[in-house]
Parts: sequence; C-alpha cells; structure tokens
Amino acid sequence: MSHYLITGAAGFIGSKVTEILLAEGHTVVGVDNMNEAYDPRLKQWRLAQLTPHPTFRFYPIDVCDKPALEKLFAEKPAFDAVINLAARAGVRYSVDNPWVYFETNTTGTLNLLELCNQHQIKKFVLASTSSLYGQHNPMPFQEDADTSRPLSPYAASKKAAEVLCYSYHYLYQIDVTIFRYFTVYGPAGRPDMSMFRFVQWISEGKPVEIFGDGQQSRDFTYVDDIARGTIAGLKPMGYEIINLGSDRPINLMEIIRTVEQKVGRPAKLEFKPRHPADVRDTWANISRAGEKLGWEPMTHYEQGIENLVAWYNANRAWASEIHT
Repeated sequence: MSHYLITGAAGFIGSKVTEILLAEGHTVVGVDNMNEAYDPRLKQWRLAQLTPHPTFRFYPIDVCDKPALEKLFAEKPAFDAVINLAARAGVRYSVDNPWVYFETNTTGTLNLLELCNQHQIKKFVLASTSSLYGQHNPMPFQEDADTSRPLSPYAASKKAAEVLCYSYHYLYQIDVTIFRYFTVYGPAGRPDMSMFRFVQWISEGKPVEIFGDGQQSRDFTYVDDIARGTIAGLKPMGYEIINLGSDRPINLMEIIRTVEQKVGRPAKLEFKPRHPADVRDTWANISRAGEKLGWEPMTHYEQGIENLVAWYNANRAWASEIHT
C-alpha cells in the first residue's frame, strides 16, 4: 500500500480521490486551508466522511504557506506521490481578484514541486482545467492544442502551474501527470458551478440565472469518474497532459430540463448577458485518457443528476441555505 499527500482534501474532487484511495487501503495525509471561497459547510461535510478512516490524517494547511508545508514534509514519512488538488477555481471571480488565484494555483504548486525535489518524491499529479483551451481551438479539444490565450486569470494561473511542472520534470526528473478537468459535477459539488445551482434554485423555487441564451454547452463529467481517472494517473507517465471529460457536451437548457424532471418542479428562467470570460462551449477529446490510462467515463449525466438531487434532498436543511 502507498502513502499519499493530497492537497485540497476537503475540496470537491480532492475528497472523492481521498475516499477512493482510503477504500483501497492506502494511507493519506490530507491538507486544506478550509477557506471561505464558498460556504465552508460543504468542506466540513466532505471532511466528516473521511475522518473516521484510521489511515487518514488531516492538517489545516494552506499550500501558500511554505514553512507549514516544509514542517509537514519533514515530519511525515516520505510520500509516494503528491496529488495537488488544492486550487482557487472559478472563472468569473478570478477577473475581480486575480492575485489569490496566482497565489494558490501557481505559487502553491511551486511550493509543492520544490518540496518534492528536496525530499526526492518522484511523482506529482496536478489538477488543471479545460478553461485553458479558450475559444479559438477546434473542438473536441485535444491536449496538444494551443493554450497560450487563456480568457481569464484563473486559466492563466493554471497554465503557469502546468509549465512549472514541466520545468521540474525536466530539471529533476519528477514524473508528472496533469489532468485538464471538464465541468465536474456530483453530490456535494461546488455551489458556484451550474449543476449545484440549478438543483438548488429549482428545488427552492428560486429564479434560475442563465448567462447567455442557454444554448452554450459543457462537457459535464461526474466526480467519481474524475476521481478514478486521477488515481489512474499515479502510474509512471514521464510528463503527460490528459483530458478527463465525458466526450458528450450538453447544452444548459437540456440540463435544466433534466433537473426539472428529477426535482419534480418547473424552473423559473431568468436570462442575463454572457460573461466575457466564459467560453461558449467545451468538449473533451478523451482518446489519450483511454490509450494511456484505460479510462473512460462511466456515469451518464441523467444518473449523475439523479445522484446529486438525492444528495441535495438528504442534506436540504443546510444545502438549501448555501449561497450560490
């Protein structure tokens, strides 16, 4: 069994990756700064699912805090891999406050890479984003597409993290797998993402805000599928960038109609202007994930939405209060 460090362990993807690794018998050290970028009750709920595991240890550390990370690396047995899922995510807020995105996504990644080098940790996994593809590339997006024109500081901060990973791979032979995730959704998801918002707004009879005409499409990918792919990337890869998506883009109006069906009530639609930092469509070419990892998505979006609605209903007493 292996010993892993997972940053962002109380986050949406990080908690699911941690859950699967613990179930497989591995030991996990999780760190998360438990910030209030969104309602901390979601992170607390996710963390509560993990803490009963005897092979899990959690530390409230920020990846920007290099001295705290240095202390952790010095005190713990050597990690077999570092899985960096700590991130400031979200396109629109990054336009208002780009500094916090670069601190976490870029400097935080640099801190971890430097400590991997110092402690001879030879495997590093980075969470990146489909936002890097912008709107000038042909779809479906392939990993070798031009990513030099990010539309938001969020995407730019992830691009910077990717190229830092290459530098450390080249200089110190750290084995790196980078995953570009496509619109992840599922139970206990991020409340700034459309799927959580639609379920809450329709369930509670609130207006459903649509930025644009509702015909924009996203490659919605279920969180369990994303977590499985991330864990598959722990094997030796050299330096590899891999898309994880559903390869089945769906427009927002179709998603809203499905949520209406699963919730059992109609949506009150409210259309607003499209944000200039939002890409209109995303679509992942996932052939590399199949070839390199033997991975493919398993969860159909209707089942995924049903699972999210069931989770929401089970936790509605507080999930209905989450600011979206």
